[in-house]
Amino acid sequence: MNYWLVKQEPEAYSWLNFVKDGGTGWTGVRNFSARNNLRAMKSREPVFYYHSGGEKSVVGLARVNRECYPDPTADEGQWVAVDLTPVKSLAIPVTLSQIKADKILKEMVLVKQSRLSVVPVTGAQFTRLLELSETKV
Repeated sequence: MNYWLVKQEPEAYSWLNFVKDGGTGWTGVRNFSARNNLRAMKSREPVFYYHSGGEKSVVGLARVNRECYPDPTADEGQWVAVDLTPVKSLAIPVTLSQIKADKILKEMVLVKQSRLSVVPVTGAQFTRLLELSETKV
């Protein structure tokens, strides 16, 4: 099983909006590395939801509900989307500062390639984020 993290500015589409909607198509990704990550996502894999912008924290846990399909918002190219469904809010959000200070999390792709909106998370990083957030799955 793989683990993932998606980033979104809360002003554009917050975790609370995502929960209220009950899920969404993760569309509009226009970076080749992020697109390849979307292509690699498999049904039911866990996905952390990260608020970028001023908040900079992991706030929720979702799962892949539908594997990659052509992005309906793309006019050209081979861009893809996946469908995500919310699972639960984290009991305590995990900030980027905490991530950068943690010996396991400081190696996350989120830190190393901060511009990517869809990134893989290792099993150890997944477990550590859950520990820091005091969240059980």
